[in-house]
Amino acid sequence: MAPLLEIKDLHVGFTTDAGTVKAVDGVSYSVDLGETLAIVGESGCGKSVGALSVMGLLPHPAGKVLGGEILFGGTNLLNVSNLDMRHIRGKEIAMVFQEPMTSLNPLLTIGRQLTEGLELHMHMNSKQAQARAVELLELVEITDGARRLSQYPHHLSGGMRQRVMLALALSCEPRLIIADEPTTALDVTIQAQILELMKRITDESGMALVIITHNLGIVARYADTVNIMYAGRVVEGGTADEIYASPRHPYTRGLMRSVPRPDVPRTAKLEPIEGQPPDLMDLPPGCSFEPRCPHATDQCRAEAPPLLQITPGHTTACWLADQLEPATAVVSQLK
Repeated sequence: MAPLLEIKDLHVGFTTDAGTVKAVDGVSYSVDLGETLAIVGESGCGKSVGALSVMGLLPHPAGKVLGGEILFGGTNLLNVSNLDMRHIRGKEIAMVFQEPMTSLNPLLTIGRQLTEGLELHMHMNSKQAQARAVELLELVEITDGARRLSQYPHHLSGGMRQRVMLALALSCEPRLIIADEPTTALDVTIQAQILELMKRITDESGMALVIITHNLGIVARYADTVNIMYAGRVVEGGTADEIYASPRHPYTRGLMRSVPRPDVPRTAKLEPIEGQPPDLMDLPPGCSFEPRCPHATDQCRAEAPPLLQITPGHTTACWLADQLEPATAVVSQLK
């Protein structure tokens, strides 16, 4: 069976006075119904830009898809008209944005923001949409839903606003939800509640979930599969258990070494990844991670490694993947 979402060799650029920024540079991956995929990487690696490309929400005119395909249910979304995309966006694919205070409209009540999509996509009348909105708030564990409908975003806490964002995403029963840093600015207790809620609801409904995050603990606990991105490219991908048990790319290993672990003495220092990400307007001819990699060779500097399968379901883009010493598994400590 074909994947629900399949991205093939996607290239996205942003035009600036200084040149074109290659925000996404040949990314390919797929997501099946019922699967939770995590996309991980530092700021500026292209995680969110890829998601905005799927939603058709790239800032215009600077942002532009330069090549590739985005297949959703077999349809290339890049060939869909703006009108048809409006019917897909929200109904078939929904997105939980990074910061709910800026994503929710401060001038509209919670009720109006929930009912608008229900009336447009589900063809409900006002009374039906109001009743469904209350059900959605209860689904995301917001109490006294009928009273909340008349409130505005500033009346709610950060955690409750994020729950409203999740209710909005779920309202039209989409087949795919993209959550872009869904726990930003939330304390750790609320983070756990939101993530457990998202995972439970998506598991029960059978929809696909893509989580974009920096948090490796989130990935270890909630994701089925993982894509590690660096400088606009996927450098490693596979099941969460495989990636955490046997990371093969030096960048993936560096990310894991920089995370505090309970099995390491408190006096031990974290190991940061030295250096800075490359300029996306002037990428090096070889591996983008080469200037920061302690294992780089002349081949790494001269030729960009392709993303190749090293074990079934586990891919990496590194010339030295089979030569590096085995890494210590960290998945059990992060879960």
